[in-house]
Amino acid sequence: MRQHLFPLLAYIKYWLVKEDQYAIQSPFVFDIYNGLIGHVQQSKDKDLDIEEIRKKLLASKEICEIEDFGAGSKKLRKATRRISSITKYSTSTRKYSLLYQFFCSKTPAEQVYELGTCVGLNTRYLANVTKGSLFTFEGSPSLWKKSQEFQKPQNTHFVLGNLKNSLPYLLDKNHPVDFALLDANHTYQATLAYFELLLPKIQESSIIAIADIHWSKEMNQAWEKIKSHPRVVISLDFFECGVLIFDNTLTKSHYILHY
Repeated sequence: MRQHLFPLLAYIKYWLVKEDQYAIQSPFVFDIYNGLIGHVQQSKDKDLDIEEIRKKLLASKEICEIEDFGAGSKKLRKATRRISSITKYSTSTRKYSLLYQFFCSKTPAEQVYELGTCVGLNTRYLANVTKGSLFTFEGSPSLWKKSQEFQKPQNTHFVLGNLKNSLPYLLDKNHPVDFALLDANHTYQATLAYFELLLPKIQESSIIAIADIHWSKEMNQAWEKIKSHPRVVISLDFFECGVLIFDNTLTKSHYILHY
């Protein structure tokens, strides 16, 4: 019961303290926040092909076996799950897919990492602004296969396997990470571990987004720990996700923003 109540209590707290653009004092955060709102407004007629894929997945009657390495799903307890239910309960809404896309576009976007492919919706949003290579990681073979069922973005590498093994291997082989979306496992230890693995590859121009930061008490604790890390300069809390900025020319600060 407490696990289900935590997001509600966290949202009430967020709602009471969130700020809009009129309360933002940092010129940098003001500009990036308004840039995000502008991006969403300007994207009304863009990437609609991805939303057509979402509709097909939501209408799918396919049932698959899910190998889950993390905290699992609050609504989908069984290992056997419908693709439609996974799409409904375990994927980002278009609103947040656009948020991830926007922040990815604010980096050089040469090396982009997505931890947690699921059915590949965020993958396609990120691929559309990735200038170099996008590496997306999925531990469940059935989801890994499903995410590639529709036309695959040419700049995207779909990586299958446990992140404990696949992520360090690819990080060792590749250049600094420009943007990373952490949307896998959803436990305190794993989220911190992924963040620590990415840190040596992070530059001042890099951005990390972490999904579901208030999904559970564990994820909330992980977010609090990560945003206080010495290398994090600005953290932005949008409730459904958090965004980390590493530019040392800026003043260290934390914002809770309406979105």
